[in-house]
Amino acid sequence: VQLVESGGGLVQAGGSLNLSCAASGRTFSSYVTWFRQAPGKEREFVAIIKWSGGSTYYADSVKGRFTISRDNAKNTVSLQMNSLKPEDTAVYYCTTGPSGTYYYRLYDSWGQGTQVTVSS
Repeated sequence: VQLVESGGGLVQAGGSLNLSCAASGRTFSSYVTWFRQAPGKEREFVAIIKWSGGSTYYADSVKGRFTISRDNAKNTVSLQMNSLKPEDTAVYYCTTGPSGTYYYRLYDSWGQGTQVTVSS
């Protein structure tokens, strides 16, 4: 599966962005997960959605501010990010896999990422 992220950009603290992840080649696997990676840091889990049923789970750092959702018809997954903080600055990646793991090394397919920069 090929994954393409979009929607990143530069925003002031308190602002919002909506990221999108599109799949081509085949459909998403059972779970779709967003990770992020800031300079000099390890890639970290942000949010996950189970394609069937739509159950979700979030990292504590984004809970209540970010919302992950899926669009079956468009075969896309979105990450709505509100009340952004400077510490949310990172490259955001989506990935998909058969298990709902929060460990990035267990995923094989990655997009190119989309840069999110939050200014203070």
